[in-house]
Amino acid sequence: MTARERAAGLLRRSGGRLGGRLGRLGGRFGDRGSGAAAVLVFALLFLALAAFVVDGGMSISQRERAADIAEQAARYAAQDIDESALRAGRGSAPINYENCTARARAYMAEAGMSGADVAASHCTDASGPRQVEVEVRLTYRPVLTGLFYKGDLTVHGTSKAESRTG
Repeated sequence: MTARERAAGLLRRSGGRLGGRLGRLGGRFGDRGSGAAAVLVFALLFLALAAFVVDGGMSISQRERAADIAEQAARYAAQDIDESALRAGRGSAPINYENCTARARAYMAEAGMSGADVAASHCTDASGPRQVEVEVRLTYRPVLTGLFYKGDLTVHGTSKAESRTG
């Protein structure tokens, strides 16, 4: 008797029950892996949401840091006043604007900014001889978005300072 004949005889003796049992087993385990697609979608959604929260918070933090450094650099640059005009008593002492960018960059280097950001930051035209305006560029690399987006992001901060004597 061949193997085929033995299998046919077994199937006849079981009265079709074997086929029914196999069908039920297949129905019970036929959905295996169907949840994997849902888990994958939710994992990607969670990663995108985490990237939005983490990198969005980092962007806000870096903008605040750029504004803070600009404010402090403007104050530092505004301290460089024309002392001879002050001693001569000719009213308020004007700021030595020609030294503004150098003094602001010196403060930025002390604050720990990178060399490229310090070089890109500068003083801009202020509204009078007693005011300076400093613009700061700050570059940072996003944490989670950096996995998909190659490159750095740049934020700017601007602040004015006024020299008051008296």
